[in-house]
Amino acid sequence: MRSDETAGASAEYRDSSGQTLADYPRPSVAVDTALLTVLPGEDHLSVLQVQRPEPAGWALPGTFLHEGEQLIDAVHRSLRAKAGVEGMSPRQLQVFDDPHRDSRGWVLSVAHVDVVEASKLQHRLPGRTRLVPVDRPGRMPYGHEQIIERAVADVRNRYATAPDPDRLLVEPFTILELRTLHESVEGRALQRDTFRRLMEPQLAGTSQIASGTRGRPAELFRHRCAPSSR
Repeated sequence: MRSDETAGASAEYRDSSGQTLADYPRPSVAVDTALLTVLPGEDHLSVLQVQRPEPAGWALPGTFLHEGEQLIDAVHRSLRAKAGVEGMSPRQLQVFDDPHRDSRGWVLSVAHVDVVEASKLQHRLPGRTRLVPVDRPGRMPYGHEQIIERAVADVRNRYATAPDPDRLLVEPFTILELRTLHESVEGRALQRDTFRRLMEPQLAGTSQIASGTRGRPAELFRHRCAPSSR
């Protein structure tokens, strides 16, 4: 490389107005994650919360991005340190950029979401975490209620057209078991025949019949396709 090229490469960047990157105000960047699940015997989505010392109360697991760190690494770090859970596959949901969303200052939150089997959350930190219904999260700081609302809307949109895209059910399963799960995710009853017509073509029959069921024998199904990209 010629000396003039070296000098140009090492010179501090300036934009068309002559300002450097340091001349612009920069917000802090945080990650917050909505971990959703359906608990055994319950008919609604629940969200994982972690206890906060300051301000006292409950919030989504989150943290500030460290210098040189990728967002997904910060997400996994926060889930491990704040909630004691690992092995999740969160995906980016939305950037929440209201300058007044955080009382501590100007903070952008890159929200993430994951829907997991309840068993994956059984080793969460005792006394420092809880699972609460998504429609009754309580008072939360930093606009976390809005993150939960957006996460729930996103998940319900995915479940509206595909059978159990997050693979919460153990295969094989009946159409009734599938509909019961979807009703828990949707938070409302679904019309039986309409649901079956939409979902059954996306499933593979096993030629097996569920044992121990009342009434008409129920066929068992498996997913036809691999899990959707999350």
